[in-house]
Amino acid sequence: MQVQEQIRTDTDVVMELRDCSFYYGSYRAVADISLPIYRNKITAFIGPSGCGKTTVLRGINRMLELVPGARVEGEIVYRGRNLYAENVDPVEVRRRIGMVFQKPNPFPKSIYDNVAYGPRLLGVTKKSILDEIVERSLRGASLWDEVSGDLKKSGLALSGGQQQRLCIARAIAVEPDVILMDEPCSALDPIATQRIEELMWELQEAYTIVTVTHNMQQAQRASDYTAFYNIRKTVDNGQELRWGELVEYNFTDEVFGNPALQETADYIAGRFG
Repeated sequence: MQVQEQIRTDTDVVMELRDCSFYYGSYRAVADISLPIYRNKITAFIGPSGCGKTTVLRGINRMLELVPGARVEGEIVYRGRNLYAENVDPVEVRRRIGMVFQKPNPFPKSIYDNVAYGPRLLGVTKKSILDEIVERSLRGASLWDEVSGDLKKSGLALSGGQQQRLCIARAIAVEPDVILMDEPCSALDPIATQRIEELMWELQEAYTIVTVTHNMQQAQRASDYTAFYNIRKTVDNGQELRWGELVEYNFTDEVFGNPALQETADYIAGRFG
């Protein structure tokens, strides 16, 4: 696995995965991942289907453990603390490290209530404060100008691209530090995709972003760093075993313009995957 050393001095490390393996029961789905995540940068995870990108993403904010039998070995260190230590509250982890999913999933509630949902769970009840949070979050998601006249409208009535931006507003309403995005544009048309990419660039001024994408052009356009994962295979007692592994991690311009490994170059060029 290739991780270029010079990137370690580029900017602050907000999070680091140290020798992490991700399991579903006894099955090791992703093996021995070590990589830093840099503050106020966008990191893209790329690789073929089944290589473990989403598994790693969900492991970062402890959503993986919501799957029965799933677990993480190794350390995910966030601002100096192991997120899987016994005294760490997974709910607080998920507040600080928010998630935006592949398919927009607004709640069957009003636009206002979608965004206010998280703050209310955290104990915010005063309407003036909720109003301020809702407006700030919708502005942060570049949605305020489109919906401010009808915040009572159902979030489900918005277009796909608007729904995804509403989900981003919902994520940032609880003031996270890191935002994880699992293929946030895969269900969107090109115009909505471009808007989400532009929004990611705006958001990185305040947030650290990690995104999974199958779109090579999107990774090249919209990320500062790229981690390329691939599938490994072996045969044990006549049965094929498959798992994901990190192959190369570097500045996006380097990964796409001057990959260190032929395997990376072949994937980017579309020769497999």
